[in-house]
Amino acid sequence: MVDKLVNSEANARRIQMVENCFGTSGQPLFLPGRVLVGEGVLTKMCRKRPKARQFFLFNDILVYGNIVIGKKKYNKQHLIPLEEVQLQALEDSGQYRNGWLIRTATKSFVVYAATQTEKQEWMAHINKCIEDLLRKSGKKPVETHAAVWVPDSEATICMHCKKTQFTMLIRRHHCRNCGAVVCGPCSSKKFILPGQSNKPLRVCLDCYDNLTSLKRDGNKSQIGNNNKPANSPESSGEDDSGDEEETVKESDTHDEPKFYGDDKNDK
Repeated sequence: MVDKLVNSEANARRIQMVENCFGTSGQPLFLPGRVLVGEGVLTKMCRKRPKARQFFLFNDILVYGNIVIGKKKYNKQHLIPLEEVQLQALEDSGQYRNGWLIRTATKSFVVYAATQTEKQEWMAHINKCIEDLLRKSGKKPVETHAAVWVPDSEATICMHCKKTQFTMLIRRHHCRNCGAVVCGPCSSKKFILPGQSNKPLRVCLDCYDNLTSLKRDGNKSQIGNNNKPANSPESSGEDDSGDEEETVKESDTHDEPKFYGDDKNDK
């Protein structure tokens, strides 16, 4: 599928259109050998609430951004190397259906498709791109992934001390190692989490003690690696700071995702 699109004019035109939609706020996306495999709207679980995001799957990266004008303009572009990505399907829970977890070295988050079929298509295409990329590069999958943030709405009190009630004045913080929502005093420590940043990041007191102990023992393999099961909607959240101002100016009527190379979408 990908090989026949590499040098096609249709592929080059599609990538140019994606670049144009992000404008000067986005990075150049056209590279020799890069193919736009598919695109569509997914609901991303953000820190405060679920939000629609436009996703673009290339054969080497996953790109997403805020929708400003549907199919015409996007901003806040995020690029994720596929060699860092690991997917985990989620079971349906209440109103949250057709979801899966996208784990990466620097950020992990949950997305939801409109239907079960779309979920299966997205996951199959992403996994195939990852498999082909790792096979061609000879690299091994990344084993350490960033924690998934618990949404603000899931915690009314500190998840560490179980006492502090969050209010307009007492704000929520997130532990960058486990993703828990904690109060200021319970997240007063910082620790360097390889893969996320070369600067110390906010962690809860439990994680700080565990990480310090691991470092003292010379075992850093678990630092920044959160493998707890994700059965509830969660998000890394930080990329959505300040996006309350976003405006979708066109109807948010759902369109099915397009995967190029498939006969029905590649005419």
